[in-house]
Amino acid sequence: MIEIPSDLHKSLVPLAFLLGDWAGAGVHDFPGAEKCNFGQEVTFTHDGRDFLEYHSRTWVLDNDGNKVKPLETESGFWRIDDQRKVEVTMTRDDGVVEIWYGELADKKPQIDLVTDAVARTPASRPYTGGKRLYGYVKGDLMWVGEKQTPEVELRPYMSAHLKKVVTPEDVERWAKALPDDLPDDGIAFFK
Repeated sequence: MIEIPSDLHKSLVPLAFLLGDWAGAGVHDFPGAEKCNFGQEVTFTHDGRDFLEYHSRTWVLDNDGNKVKPLETESGFWRIDDQRKVEVTMTRDDGVVEIWYGELADKKPQIDLVTDAVARTPASRPYTGGKRLYGYVKGDLMWVGEKQTPEVELRPYMSAHLKKVVTPEDVERWAKALPDDLPDDGIAFFK
């Protein structure tokens, strides 16, 4: 269910499907790095201004699904214009700052992004650009990222399937929104 907060900036309504806390798992595979499964937590929030604030943390998972060590952390800001063009500024923990441009697909919650600018600190690993695809599919957030370096052509390196995190406050708000005339036995509700 996509909720549109009453205080969401009107320009961000097309991106409302991203709002909230998400958690899930995915696969990381890129030459020169250990292939692994990873866990991920993503948050998209807003404060009424014309951008979404984004934060993502990933960590390596062992074969039993336990956290082993941090993998990547990134944060940034997402905007969209009236032509459905999306811009993202992103900073990563490894010393990379990126500007991404793309667009929201017509009639579906899917965003394609491509890096326009990449800045790196001397301590960061080689990286020259990337692509990302985000999609809202049957209530879940899925994404795939591609990257390139001077030595490796553009190729997929991470993808994940994330579920919306439901808080006790969400449940309470939904319960208050139920109609007062629900049947007492609960069974009649499903007939």
